Order: sequence, then C-alpha cells, then structure tokens
Amino acid sequence: MGSVKDLIILRNPDGGLGDGIFEFSNRYSVFDYGEMPDKIEGKGASLCLISAHFFEKIEESGIKTHYLGLIENDRVKRLEELESATNKMRVKLVRVLRPSGRDYSIFGKERANFLIPLEIIYRNKIPEGSSLLRRVASGEVKPEDFGLKEIKPNMKLERPIVDFSTKLEDVDRYLSYEEAKKIASLSDEEFERLKEIVLKVDDIITAEVSRIGLENEDGKIELAFDEKRRFMVVDAVGTPDECRFSFEGFEVSKEFLRIYYRKTEWYERIKAFKGRENWREIVGPPPKLDPEVKEAVSKLYMSLCNEITGRKFFDAPRISSVVKRLRELL
Repeated sequence: MGSVKDLIILRNPDGGLGDGIFEFSNRYSVFDYGEMPDKIEGKGASLCLISAHFFEKIEESGIKTHYLGLIENDRVKRLEELESATNKMRVKLVRVLRPSGRDYSIFGKERANFLIPLEIIYRNKIPEGSSLLRRVASGEVKPEDFGLKEIKPNMKLERPIVDFSTKLEDVDRYLSYEEAKKIASLSDEEFERLKEIVLKVDDIITAEVSRIGLENEDGKIELAFDEKRRFMVVDAVGTPDECRFSFEGFEVSKEFLRIYYRKTEWYERIKAFKGRENWREIVGPPPKLDPEVKEAVSKLYMSLCNEITGRKFFDAPRISSVVKRLRELL
C-alpha cells in the first residue's frame, strides 16, 4: 500500500464500502522519499495501537471513522480487550480515485465512497522547520491568508489554523482554501464541516497527549466519503508519524528523524533535486541510521505508545528517559 504500512483487501470497495486489514510495518519514510534503509523495532505495532486509541476516542465524540478494531488471534477486538501488542487493524475501505495529472474532474462526477484527495493539516504552533515558514518567506502565502498578523518561528497560535495540500500527486503541493475546495468538489457547507471535523480531532489529540506532557504542535488528517457521502476519518490518526509532538521543547515524533537527516549530504541533494523527474534516483539511497539512534528511536515509539494508551504494551522506559538519551545523541 505504501512505504510504511501494507493493506490486505478482504472485500473490494468497488460495489460499496470494502473491508480490509492494515498491517503497520517497522519501515519509515521521510521527505516523500519512500522506504528508508532501516527497520525500527516496535514502530509498526506502536503506530497501530496509538491510532486505534484515537479512532476510538474520535468515535466516542460522534465523528465517523473507517476503524473496525484490532486483530489478535484472528479476532477483531477493541483496544481494551487486547492481551498484547498487535500491528494489525481492521478497517472499512473506500475507493481511491486518481486525478489525471492536475485534472480532478473525476471528483465532481462521483458522489460517494472515495478518499478525499486532500491532506488536511492542523497547526497549533509554528515550530522551527515548519513548511509554513518557508512558504511565508517565499511569498507563496501571507499571514493574512490564515487570519494572522504575522507568522514567525515557535509562535503558539491562539486558535488553530487549517491548511491543505494534495494527497495523490507524486510530490505534495500546498493549496489555498479555494483550490482545496475545488479539487475535492466540496460545497461551501461541506468545506466548513470538513474544517470543523479537523479542529475537533485536533482538540481530542491535544487533550489526550497533554496528559503525558506532550505538546501537539501540528498534524495531518485524511477524510473520505462513505457510501452516503458522509465524512469519515481514515488512514491513521494521532500517531507520531501523523503529528508533530514535543516534550519539554524536544521533538518526539517522526520530526526527530527529519532533524537527524537534515544534517546529511543526502538531504542537501533532496533540497536540490526533489520535484524533478526521477528525483529519487538522482538523489540516491539515504544513509543508514546510527545504531544507537535507531535503538533510541525504537524506544521512543514504544514509550509513546505505552503512555498515550495508558497500557504497558512494551518494555520501554518513560518518555523523559528516552528524550534525555535522544538529546545526547542529537
């Protein structure tokens, strides 16, 4: 299915909603490159369990999702019913319609049962390295576009903002509100409802992670239409791969891996060539992680899972201890 998880199709979604299993892997990806050379022990199950935790919280709030449960011993269970960690999640499937280049007209012709072709981003803070800072500096967007007087590094927002990028293109590109609404063929009412859902999910994630001392800086969410054109949250949600979390000012999500790779010559080639035809071949293979960094990142994922879910699924230290080690390594 992708660089970090696999999909087993049990029932194809062409005749209505389908049925399938996500298998979360120990693979990882940064900068849209695709699968990286290492595997991070415990990562797949950690992401699976954290996402299940948030799907269940989101459903409790009245928002529909595609989540059906977790698989253990060939049975579908709720998170609280699990006896041990699992990397398998049962989900409802929708069609993935593909634009033709930048022609998104197919989304105006179809009415239901498909993935909305947007990556929807919420922002509670503008941390160092945020793409929004680069876009403001280049003049691509203005603070006024988001109802702000200024946008600067480490700025904590009084109210979250919602941002959009494409989802189904080779390299994601950011979109204005009008562009996002147009390519997804959303009515004004649907577009407002979409933003309401994203902000409610943001609130849920923020409330849950703040209990364990994490700051929810930003994150991405995917939505689909079910068979009756009702929104539902899909893919994975609330994980350290979908969100940028920090602990006492230190990045404790996949952002840590981005920071690590930004110090390499490989990343300099990414900056130079990303977006060109065959850019991945031009950039070449990324370097492997330092073994100590790899071990510490593994413990980070497992520690986050334990503390967010409130269950000790893994033998991992507390987040404070992991962060101390990561600071030393970085």
